[in-house]
Amino acid sequence: MSTRYALRGMALAVAFCSGAASWAATVPAGTALHAKQEFVRNNGSEPESLDPALAESVGANQIARDLFEGLTATNTSGKLVPGVAEAWKQTDPTTWVFTLRKNATWSNGDPITADDFVYGWRRFLDPKTASQYATTFAPFILNGMDVAKGSKPGTTLGVKALDKLRLEVKTQTPVAFLPELMANTQFAPNHKATIEKHGKDWTKPGNLIGNGAFVLKDWQVNSKVVTEKNAKYWDAGAVVLTKVVFLPVEDGNADIKLFQSGENDYVYQLPPGTYEPLKKSNPKEIKNGPMLGLRFYAINNNDPVMKDVRVRKALSMVLDRDILAKKVTADGQVPAYGVVVKGISGADVTAYDWSTWPMDKRVAEAKKLLAEAGVKPGAKIKFTYNTSEYHKKMAIFTASEWKTKLALDTEMDNLEFKVLLKKRHDGDFQIARHGWVADYNDVTTFLTLVQCDSDSNDNKNCNRKAEELILQGNQSMDPAKRKTLLTQAAKMIMDDYPMIPLLQYTLPRLVKSYVGGYDEANPMDHFRSKDFYIIKH
Repeated sequence: MSTRYALRGMALAVAFCSGAASWAATVPAGTALHAKQEFVRNNGSEPESLDPALAESVGANQIARDLFEGLTATNTSGKLVPGVAEAWKQTDPTTWVFTLRKNATWSNGDPITADDFVYGWRRFLDPKTASQYATTFAPFILNGMDVAKGSKPGTTLGVKALDKLRLEVKTQTPVAFLPELMANTQFAPNHKATIEKHGKDWTKPGNLIGNGAFVLKDWQVNSKVVTEKNAKYWDAGAVVLTKVVFLPVEDGNADIKLFQSGENDYVYQLPPGTYEPLKKSNPKEIKNGPMLGLRFYAINNNDPVMKDVRVRKALSMVLDRDILAKKVTADGQVPAYGVVVKGISGADVTAYDWSTWPMDKRVAEAKKLLAEAGVKPGAKIKFTYNTSEYHKKMAIFTASEWKTKLALDTEMDNLEFKVLLKKRHDGDFQIARHGWVADYNDVTTFLTLVQCDSDSNDNKNCNRKAEELILQGNQSMDPAKRKTLLTQAAKMIMDDYPMIPLLQYTLPRLVKSYVGGYDEANPMDHFRSKDFYIIKH
């Protein structure tokens, strides 16, 4: 999949110029557009925040991606395209210079300058902001981790305005994929005057000043988020939609009903068991593409029971991922036995030796491990997941596996998504449903889930020897050597069983046939509303 990304490689001098091209919706010649360019898309959950520094979930980032734009962006096919920056170049292994567009403005008409990015990045990594993504992205920027931990001031961060339209970025180690990284909303500019005026209320309708293709019109919690076309956006002339409504429906069956009744144009994700029937009944509307994403269960490695690696290993061994993929989810996903997914750049996929064992041998070994750890038949396990028929069916299957094979009883705790997020971050769980979609096409986006000092590591595991391999790999200018080291690190970490990898994501959903611009080749589910349009129907 890395061939989809034009700016990969370890060359010391890389340049990109956008010229006069437009990077918004591409409407095929002869396509008749509907008079009403309004789009309703289910977003899967209520956003925890629309602040680009605090947006953590896929749903929150989908909306933030419409309201804010970074130096670069990804289009509907997942390909890297210019954002606020019209050109960039790598001047040495750890230095990049981005040139901003002269016509890029905020939604209130203020010009966007390099200082807006400096302010935004320092705010993002400021410990007071408390971004869950801070330590995920901080290691790439010079002094980033020190700033995120509060040991160095934000002024030491490796980002500097050379002038109003040129931004210099210094990285901690060589980062060949930096332009891809910059497409994440956490690296978007921030409007300083607005944030200082409104404080925490700056993201409310009427207050929010963004620089994306859309502006925030309305936000009714647990009902909808409404955005409208931003007339001040630099590429507004190529944006077709005038209004977008994001729904926070978590129940997949309710999502389908809204789609069938015409109240929703875009199903977030189909619930288990519905893909094949809907593929037959809605052949022109069914979508399903491979993703750089991992379904897994987080394990609290600090829990009195789960801190024993033998327990974690036993729980993972007995789960039949083939049945889970073919019979439970039944939507094209494939089994996963490690943190590295197929198609990701920078490391090879690894799997446990026991993944090829017959199940009776796996169960026998798992029982032996539990006995050695002092876990007796009838012991209870607490499993936490968010409200969704999809996750409920997976949880029921998992509980059944642990019951029938290991004689363990599972207590299931069903919560709203935002509550689940908080419990995972607070360590208030034993085993919890989790999932991760790549933020960019490099293995480090998945390694952050299991690294010692990462806020994205809800398992709270730590392997310092593996950390050293990751550091060595990222410092290397040799792609092959880097890949070898990061593969070794991933295997070393997974041999500690910090989590239970389950499946590699696919993206089964329904999209109305009159919605133009959707591309199943997008491997990260980063769809901007500026790439969509409504066909006459």
